[in-house]
Amino acid sequence: MRAVLCPELGSIDNLVVGEREAPAMVPGGVRVGVKAAGINFPDILMAEGKYQVKPALPFTPGLEVAGEVLECAPGVTHVKPGDRVMAFARHGGGFAEECVLPGDIVTPMPDGMDFVTGAAFPVAYGTAHFALTHRGHLKAGETLLVLGATGGVGIAAIEVGKMLGATVVAAAGTDEKCWIAKEIGADFAVNYATESLRDKVKEYTGGADVVFDPVGGDAFTQSVRCINWEGRILIIGFASGSIAQAATNMILVKNFSVIGAVFGEHSERFPAETRQRLTEILPEVATGRLNPRVWKTFPLEGVQDALRAIQDRQVVGKMVLTV
Repeated sequence: MRAVLCPELGSIDNLVVGEREAPAMVPGGVRVGVKAAGINFPDILMAEGKYQVKPALPFTPGLEVAGEVLECAPGVTHVKPGDRVMAFARHGGGFAEECVLPGDIVTPMPDGMDFVTGAAFPVAYGTAHFALTHRGHLKAGETLLVLGATGGVGIAAIEVGKMLGATVVAAAGTDEKCWIAKEIGADFAVNYATESLRDKVKEYTGGADVVFDPVGGDAFTQSVRCINWEGRILIIGFASGSIAQAATNMILVKNFSVIGAVFGEHSERFPAETRQRLTEILPEVATGRLNPRVWKTFPLEGVQDALRAIQDRQVVGKMVLTV
């Protein structure tokens, strides 16, 4: 089968498209003929050898897929060959013509959802819903601050936050991205490159009850200054490339929590729960409350260009490889 291959760690420049044997079936597994694969920042980290998951070389990256079931292991009953499905691929393998995944995590796609949209859904919306509900316990009427608000997971957090009844403040690094965030549904937007995040969030809402942070670095440090009493800062990732240090005196004085939200590891431990989570929120796509936005699609051969656009922070929403 054709696949993106990473023969050597260190850079996305090492990625090539080549031939490899299709993966073997595993107990409880489902073989998916991949039609589209979502592209994510962790794909870059995996190619650089900086991700928590480190597959043996050479490996195929790609953390989420949409396609058709080709084969099911004995005992798998919730999907069958020919079904249209999506899945989160914790250990990669999605940038290929086929992948084999734990059956429990393979989720049927709704009628009417195309494969490109389906491939843009599991990681971003699964992460946002998991973080905001399971880890952040966001309640209706609370204020949610979303950092990195126009990335794929940031957009998902804005929409899930509004779906849960929160007032949403979006933070981004340009005026254009702030405008986009408000078009998506944020109640307020702050350009944290030119404005004081602390002052603007306090001006707009009095402070944030929950912070959704896929950025890290200085954005995290600023968010500490506007978190409310007994607020929750959700650590999603470090797209800035900088891992901030939490000021423990501020944690004590404001009685707030800094909480890790690792959707991938949770999904590996509890795959059926992830399938249930995605199944629960997928109907909201048809209502328009959740709207995966695909900025561009690329063929497999365009994988380096797509990942470089993420590195350069050019992307609004998601990008997808079509297979």
